[in-house]
Amino acid sequence: MNISVRGKQMEVTDALKEYVLKRVGKLEKYSDEFMDVKVTLLVEEGRHRVEVTAPIHGIILRGEEESTDMYASIDMVVEKLERQIDKYRTRINKRMRTKVLKDHETLQPANLEDDSEEVVRYKRFGTKPMSVEEAIMQMNLVGHNFYAFTNMDTHAINVVYRRKSGGDYGLLEPEK
Repeated sequence: MNISVRGKQMEVTDALKEYVLKRVGKLEKYSDEFMDVKVTLLVEEGRHRVEVTAPIHGIILRGEEESTDMYASIDMVVEKLERQIDKYRTRINKRMRTKVLKDHETLQPANLEDDSEEVVRYKRFGTKPMSVEEAIMQMNLVGHNFYAFTNMDTHAINVVYRRKSGGDYGLLEPEK
């Protein structure tokens, strides 16, 4: 497992980095298929936030926790990822046997002509064919409110999203 640790608005000390490597390294007991795990440590207004992104065979586990202590935030995010792995273990194991890991790249913003509406982040991602249920699972694993994917039945780009009322899900499909 390759774990990269970086700090935002803070300097990562050797002791803090070793603690992150030790705690996040515990995820390896669930699978030796974890590749490049990214850990970001942030300090904002006295709050210590830890973000972990762990790709594993086409599934991205993502956790984010915040507290007044960086070490406590690290412990909480590792516990959160372990709960995610336990919750989706059968689905993850099934996909690990059949799917190949795809890289997700982040692009730098291009020069924008229009100053009134500014795009502050660009992200390129692979849209591999999957079922609506798989897309909902992936959305929940990364902790987002929406997820874009290629629908395996229609071969069109679709978006699943979490509805505000009732906590159920919606699906956006293009017109034909």
